[in-house]
Amino acid sequence: MPCLNEAETLASCIKKAQFFLKKSNLFGEIIVADNGSTDGSQQIALDNNAVVVNVPLKGYGSAIRGGIQAAQSEYIIVGDSDDSHDLENLELFYESLKNGLDLVVGNRFKGGLNKQDMPFMHRYIGNPVLTGLGNLFFKTKIGDFHCGLRGLTKSAFNTMNLATTGMEFASEMIVKAKLNNLKIIEVPTKVFPSGRSRAAHLQTWPDGWRHLRFLLLYSPKWLFFYPGFILGAIGVVLMVLLMLNKFNGAVELLYGLSSALMLGGFQFVLFYALTKIYATNHGLIPQSKNYQSIFTKFTLERGLVFGFLLMVVSVLSILVNINFNTLGLENKPMVFIALVSSCLSIQIVLFSFFFSILGLKGNSSN
Repeated sequence: MPCLNEAETLASCIKKAQFFLKKSNLFGEIIVADNGSTDGSQQIALDNNAVVVNVPLKGYGSAIRGGIQAAQSEYIIVGDSDDSHDLENLELFYESLKNGLDLVVGNRFKGGLNKQDMPFMHRYIGNPVLTGLGNLFFKTKIGDFHCGLRGLTKSAFNTMNLATTGMEFASEMIVKAKLNNLKIIEVPTKVFPSGRSRAAHLQTWPDGWRHLRFLLLYSPKWLFFYPGFILGAIGVVLMVLLMLNKFNGAVELLYGLSSALMLGGFQFVLFYALTKIYATNHGLIPQSKNYQSIFTKFTLERGLVFGFLLMVVSVLSILVNINFNTLGLENKPMVFIALVSSCLSIQIVLFSFFFSILGLKGNSSN
């Protein structure tokens, strides 16, 4: 149980967890991962025969990680210490872990959620939006991404290599489990209004942004590739329409817009590739099956040759279409295309160098 000044509710949570262990005839330990409480929560935990683990690094994720690391059992259940979780009825969590599942996520909506159990913003906006994005980005089928009541195995925890410190830890656990091909299941659970009188640690907008930021950073395909592909495609279509004389008026402005869309879209795609490599090399995301083959198919030499050839062709196209007597353009569409191509060639050359630098890390990991 992560804990930060939960003196009002901690004893009740511990007793409920003890009740579950007793009625299920299970032997286990109750760990209170204290994150710097100043209200006597530590002594309350000790008085109720719980194990207290002091976690100096602040944050919800830090506290949970510290508690799990100290746990002796292979099967672990994580629940908040604000008396909002149904700690007396954890049979579905335990049985799922016992049957070989790696991560068991509680679903408060399937457990019978009342209006007073969750704030309006969280229930109808924050949770559905972030859960929907999480399922879209990572192809999961979770109905409640942010339920704090969860079960996992110690081996799954070690595999996931969890690193975040704040509330986004809840999203990270699901994402890392999915990326590592762990077995995930969702079970219904009841949630209750918090039993504390003070304000909750959760802050709607800052913590909501932390969740969204995490989902985006761990999905470079949605952050960079898809937006870049769409921008580039719009730019190409616009350029084709201009070449077919489908527009009248300020065509130079439209040529500039089309060029900017294509260049910007290409830059997004390059960032996708570089981000994916960096994240893989640093263990943020697991290595795909074809990861190492990328560095044999795309080499610095091939990138440089292609980039310089494209540059030569682009410069020649520009020169051919310039009337040096009047300094006018003979074929504006071809000149704009050549200008875009010359910029792309520079990006390809720079990308090739950076790609190769990142590849040194990837190859050295073998």
